Amino acid sequence: RESRDLAAIGELVDSLTPAQLTGSNTVMPLVTGDAAYDAMETAIAAAERSVGLATYIFDHDSVGLRFADALADAQNRGVDVRVLVDSVGSRYSTPPMPRVLQEAGLPTAEFLPTFPPLQMPYANLRNHRKLLVVDGRTAFLGGMNIRVGHLSQPPTSVDPIRDVHFRVEGPVVAQLTETFAEDWAFCRHETLTGEAWFPPPQVAGEAWARGLASGPGDDPETLRWTFLAALLRARRRIRIVTPYFLPDHVLITALGLAARRGVSVEILLPERGNLRLVQWASRNQLPRLLSEGCSLWLTPPPFDHAKLLTIDGVWALIGSPNWDPRSLRLNFELAVECYDPALGAELDRIIDSRKAAARPIDGAEYTRRSLPVRIRDGAAWLLSPYL
Repeated sequence: RESRDLAAIGELVDSLTPAQLTGSNTVMPLVTGDAAYDAMETAIAAAERSVGLATYIFDHDSVGLRFADALADAQNRGVDVRVLVDSVGSRYSTPPMPRVLQEAGLPTAEFLPTFPPLQMPYANLRNHRKLLVVDGRTAFLGGMNIRVGHLSQPPTSVDPIRDVHFRVEGPVVAQLTETFAEDWAFCRHETLTGEAWFPPPQVAGEAWARGLASGPGDDPETLRWTFLAALLRARRRIRIVTPYFLPDHVLITALGLAARRGVSVEILLPERGNLRLVQWASRNQLPRLLSEGCSLWLTPPPFDHAKLLTIDGVWALIGSPNWDPRSLRLNFELAVECYDPALGAELDRIIDSRKAAARPIDGAEYTRRSLPVRIRDGAAWLLSPYL
């Protein structure tokens, strides 16, 4: 029964995207910035034909400069290098890294250049994807931007950020490379083709996986419908880790229905967010989920930017999307759906370690909120379509 229910998720996603579910993949979690950045730099250093890097934020700091040097070294070896940075995300530090990369001779593009000179945390139509593809055979994706805050011991002047990134190998990498190539063609009108970018697929593991690109230029409902399909087909357990939790009423209803069906629904949120309006708006909906039987937990600082969704310990969604309208409708995101019990078990261990340090949310603490706080949270919720 469980296998049929999980297969039904894939059948629904078949109707949402032309990308096919592919076998023979491997997906490896990279739990810290140290592990992720070391693995990414090692892959760039070993690149023989091509490197494509797309990121929302590329800071001008020690990590950003390390990546700039690694990319320049690869190009000097004759590797085809392309770098894509979102225009708003490039303004989180000065001087902007796209300018530094261009001055180093690296082919670099900004996604949808915008006029305002300052960073805008609530900007829409942004390329929120974080993707590195090397030789068309190895890919990295998840929630990590290129910035020093993701290191386990960042400078004291920088707010630390916890996250989880992923290394992916196998036929699904071609789908991820295609997403990068489409974004690059949109920005620079250059088509990336040939075996340097799209080599013949190779067997890499036992995971079934599929790349899911979404955004205003694609079908904007792809990720939202995928979330719904997974929630409705869950039979034992739903586990969600997300930094921004602003699900619409349909998703909230689906979570509540799952809990009422006897499914264990666990949602882990940061106790201290980095966007105040988002945190206030999120609090407005938590009492409803608690009343439906969902379990909610607050993870202590540092800020947890991880994005994980697991269903019954077998199906998982990883990548850049958050549970908010901007990710599900207004920004360009990239995720991978995975069917792999081994990966599911590893992700559950990661979630268990976060849950062990977290505190459960007591519904009484939200019903005791003062009237001004309730009004504030409710007013913030009214803004949720734009947060």
